[in-house]
Amino acid sequence: MALALIDGLGPRRIAQLLSAHGSAQACLTAPSHDSSTLTGFPRTLVRALHHPPLERADALVAECLAHGHFLLTPADEDFPALLRSIPDPPPILFARGNLALTNRPAVAIVGSRDHTRYGGEVAERLGQLAAAAGLVVVSGMARGLDAVAQRAALEAGGASIGVLGAGVDVVYPARNRALYELILRDGLLLSESPAGTRPEPGSFPRRNRLISGLALALVVVEAADGSGTLITVGSALEQGREVLAVPGPITSPTSRGTNRLLRDGAIPLLEPEDMLVALGLPSEARPLAPPTVPCTLSPTEARVLAALGPDSRGVDDLAEAVGLPVGELLAALLGLELGGLAQQLPGALYRRRGP
Repeated sequence: MALALIDGLGPRRIAQLLSAHGSAQACLTAPSHDSSTLTGFPRTLVRALHHPPLERADALVAECLAHGHFLLTPADEDFPALLRSIPDPPPILFARGNLALTNRPAVAIVGSRDHTRYGGEVAERLGQLAAAAGLVVVSGMARGLDAVAQRAALEAGGASIGVLGAGVDVVYPARNRALYELILRDGLLLSESPAGTRPEPGSFPRRNRLISGLALALVVVEAADGSGTLITVGSALEQGREVLAVPGPITSPTSRGTNRLLRDGAIPLLEPEDMLVALGLPSEARPLAPPTVPCTLSPTEARVLAALGPDSRGVDDLAEAVGLPVGELLAALLGLELGGLAQQLPGALYRRRGP
């Protein structure tokens, strides 16, 4: 923890130090004149290594344990085995949820935040198919296709790992509160950042290498030119992961990135089952059971569910239809989302799931 807290040290330099000294303790107690392992290190880092933030590290460890969070290092059996072999493995991971998911077969499904209806349908089907095949869906819980794929997997009875660019107790973006709660209940949240850390632009590229590193393959559903999704592709290629891309219309801005990936050698995903074939799995998965309506719905939730259908409806339209204030309606919709009975779509639209 103390090594990870030193600004500018980074995973690759920490790995270099651990390789040379054998343990974090040895790194921090090496003689000040020992410069053989510090070639290329700025002087500020050399000084920081001789004055490590041990008290702050102790406090963070105690805080994590007090809140029921997990701390994982590469020496722990629950540390994801696939992450140990990437070029810059995280020296420490913070986790909340089901640690048994860290070493189950997984596929990463990512895509555009501002996606098309076509992209949403594909991501949803891929999430469902992964769940049916027993695969864990890994993604970044970002607005858009990441969230669509993860939610679909969870609502189909599968599992998902959300890799965060913030602390594991920080919901970002705020609109994904329902998804966060679903993953906390039925999946796993992972981050390199201590609890309470707010997201910063530079934290997302670092997060993206973990998304691809946790999975056997990366599926890109939609990506525009310059999309952050393409950073994840670069990490996947560096890590030796298979990359699949969903083709789209050449006139669609959100398909330019995926179409270029196909031109450059990505595996075409022409039907959802291609994802299973690329992983060496049978292309037939068990049928997905639609969610059933629980008998524990509140009267308000039941009214809102009755007003929802397969076609999307806006919040104002729904509020008028069921005669509820918007705040009370949103609370009921959140409960239905957590129960897998309603789905939020882009533009504050909602539709019913299941029968």
